Formats: sequence, C-alpha cells, structure tokens
Amino acid sequence: MSELLQRRLALLGAPEYLSLLGGNLHGIERECLRVDDDGQLALTPHPRALGSALTHPQITTDYSESLLEFITPAETDPAVTLADLERIHRFTYAHLGDERLWSASMPCPLPDEEAIPIAEYGSSNIGRLKHVYRKGLALRYGKTMQCIAGIHYNFSLAEALWPLLQRSEGDTRPPRDYQSESYIGLIRNFRRYSWLLMYLFGASPALDAGFLRGRPHQLQAFDEHTLYLPWATSLRMSDLGYQSSAQSSLTPCYNDLASYTDSLRLAVSTPYPPYAAFGTKRDGEWQQLNTNVIQIENEYYSSIRPKRVTYSGERPIQALMARGVQYVEVRCLDINPFLPLGIDLEEARFLDLFLIYCALLDSPLLENGECRSCTENFLKTVKEGRRPGLHLQHQGRQVLLRDWGLELLETMAPIAALLDRHHGDDAHARALAAQRAKLEDPELTPSARILAEMRERGESFVQFALRQSRQHEAFFRALPLSDAERQAFEALATQSLAEQAELEAQPRGDFDAFVAAYQASIIGVAV
Repeated sequence: MSELLQRRLALLGAPEYLSLLGGNLHGIERECLRVDDDGQLALTPHPRALGSALTHPQITTDYSESLLEFITPAETDPAVTLADLERIHRFTYAHLGDERLWSASMPCPLPDEEAIPIAEYGSSNIGRLKHVYRKGLALRYGKTMQCIAGIHYNFSLAEALWPLLQRSEGDTRPPRDYQSESYIGLIRNFRRYSWLLMYLFGASPALDAGFLRGRPHQLQAFDEHTLYLPWATSLRMSDLGYQSSAQSSLTPCYNDLASYTDSLRLAVSTPYPPYAAFGTKRDGEWQQLNTNVIQIENEYYSSIRPKRVTYSGERPIQALMARGVQYVEVRCLDINPFLPLGIDLEEARFLDLFLIYCALLDSPLLENGECRSCTENFLKTVKEGRRPGLHLQHQGRQVLLRDWGLELLETMAPIAALLDRHHGDDAHARALAAQRAKLEDPELTPSARILAEMRERGESFVQFALRQSRQHEAFFRALPLSDAERQAFEALATQSLAEQAELEAQPRGDFDAFVAAYQASIIGVAV
C-alpha cells in the first residue's frame, strides 16, 4: 500500500472522521428495451401513462422510443438507491400491458434500421433538438448500435471529505480546484484498473447474430442464431459495441480538468469531413445538429465521465468549467441478466470500494504510453478476460490478470474494513470476498454463467435473455406498489406531461436560430 493511501486511511479511520466514508452519494441510471411477448422490439410509442420523456425526472427514453431509461435520486445508502430503482420498475410494469423489459445489454432481435423508432420529445424547440440529435446518431453510427443498453453508476464522495484531505496535505489551491483535480485523479486510476470491473461484472459474452447486419467480424458461432467469443466478458464494451472512427483521436487522458473540457469543446466545434458530406439538412429537414466530430458533449463515448449538476439551460461543459467536478458517472457496466434490476447491492458495495480506492490512491499522470496500455488492457479483458493465463500490461511488464486482480482486492481490504466499521456490519468485506472468488474461479463470473446456462439448456442468446425477461416480469408484477407509492408516481407523470404542454404552449421562435444559439453557447465559453 502506498504511503499516501496509508495516511489518508489513517485519517479517515479516526472516530471523528469515520462517518465521512458513509457520506457518499449514489445514483443509478438503467437503460432497457421494451419488447413484445415474443421478444421482438416493441414499436409502440413511449407509454403516456409513464409521463413525458422530455420532463419526467425518473422515467425517460434514451436513443429510441423503445429504449427506456430509469433514473434514481442520489442517496447516501446504495440499498435505498436500489429500492428507488425497484419502485420505478414496478410502476413501469403496471403500464406496459403485454410488453416486458429486455433483461440483457445486447439487444433483442431488431427490425430493419428504418423501422427502429427514434425517441420523440414533442414540438418544443428543446424537444426537437433532442430528437434531431438522435437522428444525427442514427446517421453517424446506425440505429442498431444505439439499441445497446447499460447501467450508469453515479458516485460522489462526501463534500466534507475534500477540505479535510486538503488541509491534512497542506494543499493551498482553491478548494474547487483541489476537489476537481482529485476527481480527475480518480478517473485516471479508473482508467488504470477498470479492466477489473469488466472481468467481474461483464455480462455480454454473446449476441444475436442479426445484430451485426452482415458486417465482418471475428466472432464464433455459438449456434445458428448466436455469435460469441468463448472467453469474452463484455462484447458491449468491445469494438463491436459503442464505436466511432471520428472519436478515435478524441481520447482525453484526464491529466487535468482543463485538458478534458478543452478536448470536448474542440470536438463539438471542429467539422468532420464525412459528417460534413451529409450536411445538417436534407430536403429542408434536419438530420443532425451539426457536422462536427461530436454534436454535443454526450456523444463522446467513454467508460467514465466527470460530472456536475447543471442549471436550467446550462450545458455540461459549462457547468464543469464554472464550478468544477461534483461526481463521476461510471458508464461501462453491463446489465446482469440474472438480476431483475440488472445490478444488486453486492455489486454496488464493491463499486463503492473500487471508486473510493481510485479516489484515495496516488494517481500520477498517464504518461509514456500508459494511456494506451490502459485502453489495451480494457479491450483485452472485454474480449478474452476469462482466458486461462491471460496477461495484462502493468508498469512495463506482463502480469497475470488473476494475480493483479487479487493484488488490487487485497489493497482495497482496509477500505472495506473502515466502511464496515462505520456501518456496523461486514457487507463490504463480503462483497470483496465474492469478487475474490470470481478471480479464483472464472466460472463464477456473469459472462461465464450466461454461456454455461445457454449450453446446459440448449438456448440461443435470444432464448436465454427472453426467459430471464419473463422471470423478471413475474418478479415485478407479483408485488405491486402501495397506493401511496402508485399515487406519487402518477402525480409525477401528470406533472411531467403538464410541464411539456407548458413548454409547447410558449412562443417557440425559429428552430434554426435555437440550434445556432445552442451551438454558440459552448464555442463562446471562456476558459
């Protein structure tokens, strides 16, 4: 264990400061496709009873009208966060009719691209902007890729922890800068070690053969309808999932917040010739917001992002530049198809351990090729993480994935002990032990369990995922919400519809001018 980590843990283990480790905030965003009874993509509109996808704070859509996104409030206890997520699922199921939620990250069988419905957000200018942005995604990457689903884990350490650490280390920077750079340090360490999350929680080793639309690939045939890689953990996070040749040069190494925001500002204002060839309009109809490397900040595909809650009308980069980093958004987590929520408390407990470790550990700059080796370790793990004897690059040498993983878990053990001391239980130690068992026996990983169950039952990927979807549906429908919970969700839905109607009733103004002003709002921000 490094000297810095030892000092920080000793400080936070003092009785007067131990509670700070219990002040972390957690939020979850879960994406999931709506499917019909046969497991085909539901082509129906977003259910009106769920509220407005534009203005509802907890139930919206992601890329497609068929791709739901559930958003929990931020809570200090991940158990409360998961309970929030479960209530959202139960309310949703009360209004899905004969449809159900797809249990896996990789999509169900998809219709022709033209038939996949892009999400609609109404006639207001902001609603139209959200729709045109998604049209641009379809133009640039195809609709199929946008139907992949995942889980985003939003995490922040207690706000009072940062000034304590800063004082103890004699750091004289402005507090906002110290906190921001500490989160950027967390992200650098996340880049170093996130391969471990893909090994432990990757849950997409196989996919429906139709997903590739005839594109060349190096996958193997599992059966007539399924493609896979035998040692894969997360094909979703491989080059078969989210990918963009335009973004290949946009790889911030997170050596400071300014370099990250500058790289995104450049990307949203630099034309990319292949996109310029499409133009922004065709026959007078908008088809993308602009012809730049990315249309808006959210188009940048990354496994983790620094974030700050935005004010009304404020863009994410503006918030970061004005007030610094407030939390991180982990974006590389697959949906676990064995779990009704796609994630459980054991995984959340370990994510807390992992992120606290990344925050408190020394985090030197990513230099001398380390940024590239981080990427290579990650991609190697998602495609062959369970391969016996697999080696990764670590400090200029080759090390066994298993040995490095066990070493990391050992270094996290004191953090688990502090958290359990604060909470008065052994939940984090047990979460750590469960991950240690997966490193000792790869057959315990979700990716291995999926393939094993498909083999044992003679199922294709689609048959497996549909069976799990039906089991989860039965779980949620078996216990409806209480009257008070149902009424609270109905009130949120009604309020969101009223808010959208109010937006649409206001004088709209010219949409072209609205898009131009939106684009200029980021270009003109002073560093």
